[in-house]
Amino acid sequence: MAQRLIIEAGRTERQYWRDLWRYRELFYFLSWRDFLIRYRQTAVGVLWSLLKPVVMMLVLTMVGNFSNLPTAGAPGPLFFFAAMLPWQFFSTALSESGNSLVNNANLVSKTYFPRLVVPASSVIVCFADFLISAAFLAVLMAYYHFNPHYHFVPPAAIFLLPLFVVLVVALSLGAGLWIAALMVEYRDFRFIVPFVIQFGFIASVMLMPSKLPEKWRLLYSLNPVVGVIDGFRWCLLGLDNAIYLPGLLASVVWSVVLIVSGLWYFRRMERTFADTI
Repeated sequence: MAQRLIIEAGRTERQYWRDLWRYRELFYFLSWRDFLIRYRQTAVGVLWSLLKPVVMMLVLTMVGNFSNLPTAGAPGPLFFFAAMLPWQFFSTALSESGNSLVNNANLVSKTYFPRLVVPASSVIVCFADFLISAAFLAVLMAYYHFNPHYHFVPPAAIFLLPLFVVLVVALSLGAGLWIAALMVEYRDFRFIVPFVIQFGFIASVMLMPSKLPEKWRLLYSLNPVVGVIDGFRWCLLGLDNAIYLPGLLASVVWSVVLIVSGLWYFRRMERTFADTI
């Protein structure tokens, strides 16, 4: 008589984390599927992931030229794109991972697997877009390096950039877990998240924190993405006073809090996803 293996949702914590490894192929499948679906039947394919930040960079550069926005002596396109790179990843990952469970309702409601795979795979897809944009930034930096009017030289701090990449991934995943779990229960968040992203873009990318008064800079740096953007500008452009220690500490604390609390809340609500979604 053939044996049957029954997998139930009420797993212990140790079993659950083991299941994450056992279902790693599902993680790869969902990531690859989402990546293909996003750019299927498009004329320029993956270049769409580059088009939005490039267009926003051009718009911000023109606005900065007309309104004399400070760029701390850095070329305008580099100044704004260095901020757009982490912000675009964070905002896209927040939106995609937040909607991931609802968009995969049929899969979530019909079979058991660690639901954490779904928002995590969405973050990985957004990270692939991030790498494409990072390649364009490298080309842009090379252009300004060989341009005789600028002769831009990347600072030695560029080797610390992976630390800030890890930081923005942690922020994105932690916030994405919260939004994904809340979106299943409260569909209002599909309207709240775009508003937060639009407001965050203005508050995070367009301002130069070092130009703010000290009392406002401390308050402004409570924004979890500000410390990451400052770190990218410091690593890529070598801007003086770009790193503001309270802002960097705030981003690190936010990333730890969001990851820990996001995992806790997601696991707490996970057993109700199939019934609620």
